[in-house]
Amino acid sequence: MLPLNYNNQSRMPSISTKRLFTAGTILQNKTIHFENGKITGIENAVETPTFENICAPFFDTHINGGEKLYLTEQVNMEAIDDIFTASLKTGTFYVLPCVITSSPENILKGLAAIKEYMSLNPKSGVIGLHLEGPFLNPVKRGAHLAKYVRKPSNEELAGILEAGQDIIKLMTIAPEQFTDEQIKMIQDASICISAGHSDATNVEANHAFDLGINLVTHLFNAMSGLHHRKPGLVGATLARKEVWAPIILDGKHCDFDAAKVAFNAKPDRLFIISDALFLGQKKIKFQWEEFDATLVNGEYVNSDGNLAGSAVSVGECIKNAVEQVNIPLEIAIDMATERPAKAIGLESKICKVAIGYPSIFTSFNDELSQFEVLNMA
Repeated sequence: MLPLNYNNQSRMPSISTKRLFTAGTILQNKTIHFENGKITGIENAVETPTFENICAPFFDTHINGGEKLYLTEQVNMEAIDDIFTASLKTGTFYVLPCVITSSPENILKGLAAIKEYMSLNPKSGVIGLHLEGPFLNPVKRGAHLAKYVRKPSNEELAGILEAGQDIIKLMTIAPEQFTDEQIKMIQDASICISAGHSDATNVEANHAFDLGINLVTHLFNAMSGLHHRKPGLVGATLARKEVWAPIILDGKHCDFDAAKVAFNAKPDRLFIISDALFLGQKKIKFQWEEFDATLVNGEYVNSDGNLAGSAVSVGECIKNAVEQVNIPLEIAIDMATERPAKAIGLESKICKVAIGYPSIFTSFNDELSQFEVLNMA
């Protein structure tokens, strides 16, 4: 079993905080009790709290690499552990490591690696896989390699769904490339579908939403844009109140004013992802087959000058949400905890400070410069 380096604090029966962030609100001077890895009670603190701010652990539903390893290239447990341990350093406990568009063999290898890792490390924050591709629209493939982008066949799709049973929690597809039957195949496998890397028209996007898809992948990026006569996938997403929209708040994947528009349109359904190619900005250059990336001014770009993934953490996105997008801190925290859990149907299990939930938290300072996972489970 690989060593897990998350912060397993001494098993205190309770912790106290000056500010407890939960359900989009702030509670003052609270003590949280827990036993056997579960929260057992929340009450007013009777002594001076130890922590400044505590919330549920951050949840990143879209992350590609850790500090040094890229999962789609490595597709092994070492790369998965790198993602998890690197995320822990930034205050993120729950992650869906992402395997992107690649060969059928590579995708199946990635599924097997996640399955083995989860089996050997059941108490880690790795709770499944995000499969981003390969069934994308080549027009909006972004940095995904064109040679691997393809339309789904029933046979290949069935093979992926069988191998990914209980492993794939989120699957990014271009819905206009799918038949209704194929979309139902994914839904019947209890996998959350996200519309992304898509050139869907407004009609096609709304049809996908009518079929039950209620999530998109990195709002604004790699999707048909909003034009007043051709609203595209962006327009349909902003118009449909039920659709969840993750956003990369690094100021590079979308302008902060665009993020303000999105928040005004979807104040209850916008949430944060990192889409980090690597965390920690330690990896300067990267090459996987024809996929290349160089860290330039805090962003990863490829040789064509296109964005190849972010270099930002969830915590840094929260800071940007507050300081650049004028989102209240309690809402920004909600956008990194409960909202992503709700978006993929895990809200009854994780990312909430309430009785019966795991006693795992994120602590942070008032300056939003330091984030720490407190694992009391």
